[in-house]
Parts: sequence; C-alpha cells; structure tokens
Amino acid sequence: MPALKPPIYLSDNHLESLGIQPRDIADAIETTLDAQAKGRFHPSPKTAIRPGDGRYAMSTLAMGDDGFIVIKQVTVCPENPGKGLAAINGAIMVLDAQTGILRAVLDANWITAVRTAALSVVAARRLADPTAQSVAFVGTGVQARSHLNALADEFPLEHIHVVGRGKPNIDLLCDRAQALGLHSTVHRDPQEALQQADLIVTSVTLDNTITPFLNARWLKPNAFAAITDACVPWIPESLTAFKTLIVDDRIQEKQNPQPMLPYDHITGDLAELVTAQDTGQNTGQKTAQSTQTPKAFAFRGMALGDYAAAVLAVKRAAESGLSPTFPT
Repeated sequence: MPALKPPIYLSDNHLESLGIQPRDIADAIETTLDAQAKGRFHPSPKTAIRPGDGRYAMSTLAMGDDGFIVIKQVTVCPENPGKGLAAINGAIMVLDAQTGILRAVLDANWITAVRTAALSVVAARRLADPTAQSVAFVGTGVQARSHLNALADEFPLEHIHVVGRGKPNIDLLCDRAQALGLHSTVHRDPQEALQQADLIVTSVTLDNTITPFLNARWLKPNAFAAITDACVPWIPESLTAFKTLIVDDRIQEKQNPQPMLPYDHITGDLAELVTAQDTGQNTGQKTAQSTQTPKAFAFRGMALGDYAAAVLAVKRAAESGLSPTFPT
C-alpha cells in the first residue's frame, strides 16, 4: 500500500491568512455553477435539524468532477455567546473523489461567512444597480461584516445604514465601514434605513418566533436585497413586491419542510440566473422586464457555495505551501 499523506488542517486563522478575496470566491462559485450546468458537479440538497431549543444544525454534501468531495456541518447555538463561544461552529471535510481518502479538514466559520457573502455577490452582479452607493444592514453580526467587505469590493459604496440590537456588533460594523472610507448612520426605525438604501442585507438570528417587521414595499424601485435569514424578518405578504425573487436552489427549497416563502413567488434559482445571463432567456428575460421593481436573492446556503469556497482554499493552501496537520 502506498504511503498516504496525512490530511492537512486549516483553521479559520489559516484560511484568513491565505488572502482569498470575496470576488475570488464569487468567481469560483460561478465556475462551479457552469460545471453543474454541464453535468460535472453533483450536489445534494442542504439538510437541517431543529431540535426545538434554539439550536439549528445544517449539513451539505457535494462532489465535483475536478476530484473533490466536500462535506460541511455547522450548528447555530444561540446560547454560545454567553459561554464566550461563537454562535456558529462546525467543520468541513475535503476528500479525494476517486478514492474517498481524507485530504483536509477546515474550520467552518470563515468559509461559511465568506461563501454566504460571495453567493450574494453572484446574484448582485446580475440584479443590483451597478452604481449602488448605499447599503442597509438589518442584523449586524458576522454576516453583515462579511457582506460589507464583499459589496464594497463590487460597488462604489459611500454610505451604510445600520439596524441592530447589540451595540458591540453595531460598533464593529461601523468601524469596518469607516476603515473602508464609508459613512455610517444607525437607525432605530428599519423603514428609514430600507427607504434610503440601494442594497439591503438582512441577517437576523434564525428564530421563527420573531414577528416579521420588514416590508418589501419600503424599498426603492431599483433596490436589491440579499436575504440570508430565510426571510424570518420579512412580512410574508409584502414579498410580492419583489417581481424578481431568486433562491439558491429550487429543488432544495421545494424539498425543505419549512419553506422560506411560497414556492410560486420564486422567479428562479442562482443557476438559472447565471445561465440566463448567457442565453438571454428565462430568468434573464423576466429580470429585464422588471428593472424598475425591487429584486431579491433569498437563500439558505447550498452545497455548491461550500464546495467552491473549500476547494479554492485547499488549492490556495497547496500553492502557498501551507500544509499544517492536526495539533497533537
């Protein structure tokens, strides 16, 4: 039997040190969407378990013809911050697709944050006003900061509008905006924030006991919303204001026992949106017909995003010579 290389371990700190930019991951996602359209990428729908005590466990699985299998498991634990721990934790396994041999284990927090923002960027490249100068954040945690970095890299932003509950996270987000040369306004009334923004990012805690408080009819005609929180804060009846409403994966959404929104509200999914840009058909035609109505990308996260980000990180680590093994 040939000697096997031990799997490498890439911590969140290792991953951050690789210098991977949000647009790099967005590009990798688009490449993987193209592979899927050509039958060279094979994902399974995301699975989730809600044990009823506020925790939320999620897993994804995908295989690509480029030689990798990626499995991710993360759990949202609302009580963790009170214990001095991050609210979201997990791990990613990267295996060889031909042999099943484990090649790498990655911490999941950095990947989850950046791949979520990168998915938003892929949709925003096609649905948002390319001259967008302002973004409103409802929810000010990790996803807000990750989206700020990603959107600032894609759009000529000048101002952010902030709606949040925790002052430490609000301050972190505003400090990050200042470091990027942007102005910040903190709002108590979410309507004020949404009415003034070209881009909207909502990332509140996944808690279905929250009374919806955001109305899609508050948005500018050309606004784009990235909804990362399963539409939890959005008033369901108002979602019809989005004449273009994209999800990450139609099949995944249809099979989910707790749908984000009525299935007949969905215009298309991310693969259809990217393909439509090339063909000028289907979702692309519908988008062109609704240029003066708000548009949204509502998503849970999908195996394709995790796969693209994890494989990119493993390849970048190999290129840089970074090959840490598990601590002993």
